[in-house]
Amino acid sequence: MSKTAQPDLQQANARILFVPHGGGPMPLLGDPEQASLTRFLQTVPAQLGQPEAIIMISAHWEMPVPHVTAGASPELIYDYGGFPPEAYAIQYPAPGAPALAADIASLLEAQGVPCMQDAQRGFDHGMFVPLKLMYPEAAIPVIQLSLLANLDAGAHVALGQALAPLRDRNLLIVGSGMTFHNLRAFFMPGLARDTDNEGFETWLRNVCTSDMPENERTHKLTHWMEAPGGLQCHPRPEHLLPLQVCYGMAGKKAEVVFDDKVIGKRVSGYLWT
Repeated sequence: MSKTAQPDLQQANARILFVPHGGGPMPLLGDPEQASLTRFLQTVPAQLGQPEAIIMISAHWEMPVPHVTAGASPELIYDYGGFPPEAYAIQYPAPGAPALAADIASLLEAQGVPCMQDAQRGFDHGMFVPLKLMYPEAAIPVIQLSLLANLDAGAHVALGQALAPLRDRNLLIVGSGMTFHNLRAFFMPGLARDTDNEGFETWLRNVCTSDMPENERTHKLTHWMEAPGGLQCHPRPEHLLPLQVCYGMAGKKAEVVFDDKVIGKRVSGYLWT
């Protein structure tokens, strides 16, 4: 993160961060292809401080209507397969935040958006992989907010907009996904061309960070599939949509805080303060 990204840590305002969470649990297992991402995530507390609670929007939870975790002590969900045994012994016993879950549900319902509070659902790896690197002591209360199963980008911007009042609280909102997520292309060179990857990253950086009217930025992020390389980088958009939720909450341009290769593909992270 640049020095200009550092907020006044005494303020009560929320920090909104979109991060790549890497490939499965591998950032926690020392994968050299994800070392730069690991180092970046470990720097987050020094830059953004200690929030009262964390809201995670993970690419790995989709529901027909918004859901929030509402349990006091959610368990971990090892929602991946084919990894070494130690990947299934990872622990991250962060407490839940039932009162914050209720606040989110109230905000959404006030905007006519039904929201379900799920006291049984645990934390998936889109939550515990980045947070174990960012805040390894697992002392900060966390809740997860689901994506919408319709995977509509405009609906996710609107979801974030409905939660904009949370900006006035000492919270960290984390969109956890990837700006490149074509699983087959990670392991089959040539399936998604480097020009597609670079084209989409350049487009996304421009849209997220340039000065432009917010209705124009909203339109571009809603119609991301028209971007150069968009559909090649995201055959299915669930790993991009946490970014749209973050933008909807922030309602302004971001700054780039991570830009490097992960498993051979360029990915990026963004901060709104």
